[in-house]
Amino acid sequence: MVEPILEVTGLVKHYPLTQGILFRRQIGAVKAVDGVDFTLNSGETLGIVGESGCGKSTVAKMLVNLEQPTSGTIKYRGQDITELSGRALKAVRRNIQMVFQDPYTSLNPRMTVGDIIGEPFDIHPEVAPKGDRRRKVQELLDVVGLNPEYINRYPHQFSGGQRQRIGIARGLALRPEVIVADEPVSALDVSVQAQVINLMERLQNEFDLSYVFIAHDLSIVRHISDRVGVMYLGRIVEIGGDTEIYDRPTHPYTQALLSAVPVPDPEAREHRRRLILSGDVPSPTSIPSGCRFRTRCWKAQERCEREDPAHLPVGPAAGHLSACHFAEVAA
Repeated sequence: MVEPILEVTGLVKHYPLTQGILFRRQIGAVKAVDGVDFTLNSGETLGIVGESGCGKSTVAKMLVNLEQPTSGTIKYRGQDITELSGRALKAVRRNIQMVFQDPYTSLNPRMTVGDIIGEPFDIHPEVAPKGDRRRKVQELLDVVGLNPEYINRYPHQFSGGQRQRIGIARGLALRPEVIVADEPVSALDVSVQAQVINLMERLQNEFDLSYVFIAHDLSIVRHISDRVGVMYLGRIVEIGGDTEIYDRPTHPYTQALLSAVPVPDPEAREHRRRLILSGDVPSPTSIPSGCRFRTRCWKAQERCEREDPAHLPVGPAAGHLSACHFAEVAA
């Protein structure tokens, strides 16, 4: 067995809710991430999908150490990075970089493109000596499809798609092994989304990258991902290969999400069964007992209220896991 490049086990992030002014006491917690497990293999793209507020972006921030987990482990090549600090953490951070969601706010408007892309070299000067930085920055601009002569321009002089290319170039500067992409195309026009996705696929092959690709658009995730994890209320409820998730989903929530994806073929659309979920997503401050999806699930029974379902293998494909007592492939 090849050791995964990333291994996440029991990842939890709770934000305390406090009351009082002088003597603050905790009265509860927002359970943003509540027990997430997955692995990422070298050269693989793992897509993570789910509704807004399900904890996807919080997972992304913990992977790059922008947020400290409440509990759980994040292992990079077998080493738990949640226990690192100082130089050891700095060395690991070089190998795990992030591309942010909004290209309009993730770039400093007071810095030139050259300074933005070259800033990682200030933190890791061993990667690029000062005399060689301009050339390296121009090479990165060329790699992401921008004119190297734009090095002295400012972010406001670029379109949204061009700004996201600048963000990708910054993520590539230190030659990382893993890139965490937090909804990198959600703020872009559809035509530009396709260009950026194609660019990321080309860069993955060129630089031997592994992606954790977070999105809420299921069609985009299917296009780029090798495996897909479906999140609901702070936890992954189903994970497996892209074929298993999209063609043979077993968890009711996954089936409901996929039934809402637009189908261009009118004949196929007529024969598709649309699954409408009842109720609203429960608050992360008050997660239901047992199965967290039971309050909206048409399969829910008494057992679902008592028992929290474990991730169990479903179907013939290895690694296809579903957290449902009554998981079955949709007809």
